Amino acid sequence: MHRRTLIHSLVALAALPLLPACSRAAPGTAALGTGAATGAASAAAAGVTMLDHPDAYWRDKVSAAAYAVLFNEDTEPPGSSPLDDEKREGTFICAACQLPLFNSADKFDSGTGWPSFTRPIAGHMNTKRDFKLVWPRTEYHCARCGGHQGHVFNDGPRPRGERWCNNGLALAFVPKGQPLPALRG
Repeated sequence: MHRRTLIHSLVALAALPLLPACSRAAPGTAALGTGAATGAASAAAAGVTMLDHPDAYWRDKVSAAAYAVLFNEDTEPPGSSPLDDEKREGTFICAACQLPLFNSADKFDSGTGWPSFTRPIAGHMNTKRDFKLVWPRTEYHCARCGGHQGHVFNDGPRPRGERWCNNGLALAFVPKGQPLPALRG
């Protein structure tokens, strides 16, 4: 066995006891590991119906960069979204299907470079476990079109302690006083 492979294996084994602590869902979120359907019951209760379109359906409805985030689960660079600095009252909607996802009253400056919120609009998100960075995280998607929005962490402000860290490309902002656009799809 190569020395580098042995060292990587030992480091991975040493980290195993830490995984349960890293995999805890933020307070108030659905339990991890229950699949993409987590939150589907609350979405149905909120009157949100999941669309049955292939990802390709959305390709000509959003920019190429937004498509990469929403349907290929890409991540935009921190500090690249003007929505991180958005301070007006209003509603943040899904860039693909235009479902309202967050109220501006729940937005806060997390210092991460991505728009962050203390909670989504009830029933408008589904969550699933994500292992892309080896340790488990809670990933969330629009409950209507399935577009990837970001990840939720348990290091947000009180009283909820949640930080819903969103890709700005996955959102659009509608200022208070302007009508919300019709749902797309």
